[in-house]
Amino acid sequence: MSNQGSAENPTTTTPTGRPTAGGLDRFFKISERGSTVGREVRGGIVTFLTMAYIIVLNPIILLQGKDMNGDVLADGNFATIAACTALAAGVLTILMGAVANYPLALATGLGLNAFVTFSIASQMTWADAMGLVVIEGLVILVLVLTGFREAVFHAVPGQLKIAISVGIGLFIALIGLVDAGFVRRTGAGPVPVELGIGGQLQGWPVLVFAVGLALVIGLYVMGVRGAILISIVTTTLLAIVVEKLANVGPTFTDDGGVNPKGWNLNVPAWPTDVFQKPDFGIIGDFNLLGSWENAGVVTAALFVFTLMLADFFDTMGTMTAIGAEAGLLDEEGNPPNTRRILIVDSIAAAGGGMASVSSNTSYIESASGVAEGARTGLASIVTGLLFLLATLFSPLVEIIPNEAAVPALVLVGFLMMQQVKGIDWDDLEIAIPAFLTIVLMPFTYSISVGIGAGFLAFVLIKSVRGKFFQVHPLMWVIAALFVVYFAISPITAWLS
Repeated sequence: MSNQGSAENPTTTTPTGRPTAGGLDRFFKISERGSTVGREVRGGIVTFLTMAYIIVLNPIILLQGKDMNGDVLADGNFATIAACTALAAGVLTILMGAVANYPLALATGLGLNAFVTFSIASQMTWADAMGLVVIEGLVILVLVLTGFREAVFHAVPGQLKIAISVGIGLFIALIGLVDAGFVRRTGAGPVPVELGIGGQLQGWPVLVFAVGLALVIGLYVMGVRGAILISIVTTTLLAIVVEKLANVGPTFTDDGGVNPKGWNLNVPAWPTDVFQKPDFGIIGDFNLLGSWENAGVVTAALFVFTLMLADFFDTMGTMTAIGAEAGLLDEEGNPPNTRRILIVDSIAAAGGGMASVSSNTSYIESASGVAEGARTGLASIVTGLLFLLATLFSPLVEIIPNEAAVPALVLVGFLMMQQVKGIDWDDLEIAIPAFLTIVLMPFTYSISVGIGAGFLAFVLIKSVRGKFFQVHPLMWVIAALFVVYFAISPITAWLS
């Protein structure tokens, strides 16, 4: 507990006897949790540095997909998506700090944005897809407020939840390798992909990617804070120099030609303006009901469920891990203000859709700030303010080529892959469903296919072994929905 001052002098002190800001200390319980204002500020800065890469990576991922009309998000305006990504992260992280008083930062969820881009948007408009994200957030909010989250949590076996995260990690890593030109489609023959061009690495952009990958791995294993951000910045500067000297140019030229050794997305060049008034033009561009008409009720409902599953369980795991690192969990393993944390996170999911930048969720990178000493929501407010400041620098992200940013995707894939050790590979009843979940996500380039296959395999194996009653009733419902999902084409043809 903090040492309270007298009524005339409300100043408090830390456990070491150093004075802290009275009102600030009492509101955030800084000294009560064994921290100081200085530690909270440093922790907030470190958290921002370790997760600021999302400002760059989110536009890269979202711009990889096209909706049912062939349109790209924000008309392909990279800086607009980056600015909105930073704005949403800033506002929602500040909300987490002020309402829940927890050292947890939020931003667009990796994996969730890939699901929106590659699985959802292709079957509807971008506005419809973001509307589904809003619905997903509202559904989670209702589950939190009603206490139904426990039922959902127990319905899906824990090891299948792990498999979903691992599968998404492999999917993200594959996206990074493909976007860098390190792995390419063959276009013919029995082998669908190959190394580089004709089985060989060719071109300056691939070399820049290789340097970036080596750099981010080296920095990470050395424990350098902000390793991903440092790698992106350093590799981008290298790319600018390479383009200046070699004049590589883009993959797709203005005259309609193709340069296979060119830059995949952005051609790196120093911008004329470093500061720019941020463009938030895509905020509010969502449609709540359009998806149900364009994709169908069953498909839309499955999309909402898939988003909810990944978002909901990631949050519970993240907040518990952060609380354990900070020493804030109670005797039952619950963090303080649990319901407030989950409510803010639910609002963040919907808020990400409203900002047209995909679902926002809690970030495990917050642990870096906790390691620096953060224990309260003040650190989150510092992180959020830095995200808001970053909206003024959106022109800088336009110079970042895929080859400089996507090494981070490969590293993130590794980080998510580490969870695979939590699966019992000797238990066939969970190992086979987990395996199908993991491999089918990258192999089919679809997150929903992996989840559906895993769920169906789990129910099937339990059934053939006569263990019907070991399957949660909700899993039977989910499995039935996925059967309809996989058979949607013949069912639609039959009904029409």
